[in-house]
Amino acid sequence: MHTVTDLPRADADLIGRFCDHLALERHLSENTVTAYRRDLAQLAVFCSRSGWRLTEMTHERLRRFLAQQSTRGYARATIARRVGAIRGFYRWAEARGEIDGDPAALLGRPKVASRLPGVLRPSEAAALVEAPGGDPIEAGRVADPEASNATVSSLALRDRAILELLYGSGLRVGEVAGLTRDRVDLHRGRVNVLGKGSKEREIPLSEFAVDALAAYLERGRPFLVPEGGSSPNLFTNRRRKPMTERDIRTMVAEYGGTTLSGRRVTPHTLRHSFATHLLEGGADIRAVQELLGHASVATTQRYTHVSRERLRAAYLRSHPRA
Repeated sequence: MHTVTDLPRADADLIGRFCDHLALERHLSENTVTAYRRDLAQLAVFCSRSGWRLTEMTHERLRRFLAQQSTRGYARATIARRVGAIRGFYRWAEARGEIDGDPAALLGRPKVASRLPGVLRPSEAAALVEAPGGDPIEAGRVADPEASNATVSSLALRDRAILELLYGSGLRVGEVAGLTRDRVDLHRGRVNVLGKGSKEREIPLSEFAVDALAAYLERGRPFLVPEGGSSPNLFTNRRRKPMTERDIRTMVAEYGGTTLSGRRVTPHTLRHSFATHLLEGGADIRAVQELLGHASVATTQRYTHVSRERLRAAYLRSHPRA
């Protein structure tokens, strides 16, 4: 895989400044900036092999690059994402005076089939969330803090609290990983979340989540913070390091595999389930949009499609003349 450092200096510098713009001015996430950097590096490699610079690209040359991507077997979703990166890059370059015109302005983006997100049934979601130890008041109770099972019990309390946040409040995995202790207000039943684009939003906590977090903070977290000190991070792993998104995904997958007969479950599965169950329960779509932190209601509307599909499936399964 090519990196920016492998590219001609002028192109590498231009990509670097664009990525700084994404991170510092548009406040995009690290993952998004990394994806843009990787996509533009692919384009720069194509340019370099053809004897061009990024600033010398034309509409026709960009079409040739995308045709090559398709020939090499890249998925439509991947190519569509690269088109988005290229459009954003050249729009920025034109605004900064790096180029005289935008060669990507009329660049078409391949249509990507819309896939409905996977959703758990309420009973499945409850079983998964309770898998670490059922009642958080009882889970993790140890007679001797120095006992060998203290860490195991602490991890169970931690996992239960994380699962309650993912399903009970619909948080993104990155939002959970980035939580600090001061952002949780158990007395008010609220959590302050730093979402995409560094946008903050306050989310209510369910009674289950409040109980799970209280038990974790009292009897779980003290065993998981760094020895001889404290950590601002709400959740830490067994090595007493801040939990990463990968740590959380692995944890959710393990519980999903054991609790739901090997079914593949991700943190986003729980977020999808949170939104769908709210809408099926009669929640207003604008309220769900606010809870999820979606910039556009159109993003939230796909969960109404999930609900319609489930209603149709229930109709076909249950009605004698369906």
